[in-house]
Amino acid sequence: MRKGNKYGTHRVIKPKGALPQPANQISNDMEIFDNEILIDVDYLNIDSASFTQLNEEASGDIEKIKSKILEIVDEKGKMQNPVTGSGGMLIGTVEEIGDSIKNKVNIKEGDKIATLVSLSLTPLRINEIIDINPDIDRVDIDGKAILFESGIYAKLPEDMEDTLALAALDVAGAPAQIINLVKPGNKVLILGATGKSGLMCSYVAKKMAGENGIVIGQARNEQRAKFLKDTGFCDEVIVANVLNPIEILEETLKANNGFEVDLSINCLSIPNVEMSCILPVRDGGIVYFFSMATSFTKAALGAEGVGKDVTMIIGNGYTKDHDRITLDLLRESKVLREIFEEKYT
Repeated sequence: MRKGNKYGTHRVIKPKGALPQPANQISNDMEIFDNEILIDVDYLNIDSASFTQLNEEASGDIEKIKSKILEIVDEKGKMQNPVTGSGGMLIGTVEEIGDSIKNKVNIKEGDKIATLVSLSLTPLRINEIIDINPDIDRVDIDGKAILFESGIYAKLPEDMEDTLALAALDVAGAPAQIINLVKPGNKVLILGATGKSGLMCSYVAKKMAGENGIVIGQARNEQRAKFLKDTGFCDEVIVANVLNPIEILEETLKANNGFEVDLSINCLSIPNVEMSCILPVRDGGIVYFFSMATSFTKAALGAEGVGKDVTMIIGNGYTKDHDRITLDLLRESKVLREIFEEKYT
């Protein structure tokens, strides 16, 4: 077998010297190197920001979305949205393991796994797009993918459906980070609280903030607000337009007895919401951007422009043990699991 680099640089076509994620093009030749894993792919879970952009560009036309995905993969060798820069993740069956890592991994050929690294760096070949479910950003394909030696993954659990595990693992970085960020007594605002990552973050934030804390969830309309209230994951629910930061601020102040919050969490899938995340947070507080539609420039200059001394954290899709932590949340909360089973499988 050909010898490969731990981080997959041997796959980069252009520009030379780049890592696979920022590279413009990588090789999706499915003959593996000695430190790679070949996967027979069942589903792609496209990143929410990416799928939203693709759907809007195609005006909801599924065939146009299919064509665009095939065009991107054909051009780049990976599924990396050229507008958002983001990818997603996949589930499939291990088909072959490179000779140099066979004794280093805890999986074997025939195991079903979910990759926990972005599709924006994963060599991918699509033979056919079988189906697309736009409600949950899922793409059913006939294809193959490559996982590098440095790539993280999770064996799919036996106590839940593959599609349920996929839906949860797609946002695994968020709830695991919230465990570290939210402290007892914190006042927390979650923007996009009715989506996958938002629901998980709301549940975890309420648990971590405790009786003396307040979790405020944002919904885009009254229907979504009622759904969120019924979960019991938030102490307060506001209906406000995330593209209007002053409205978000005012509604947050009303929900928090006139005070700004200690922490805001961006679980949205649209751009231009940086100031709605920053404005309601007190000086010395934290703004956590989990959304892949976040602009560093808008966040940094926006905070400066309104004189906000806040710590801004870019959401890392990987946190130690985030796969176990996230799947355990579904096991722990009957309400959360039922919502995921109904909406995302």
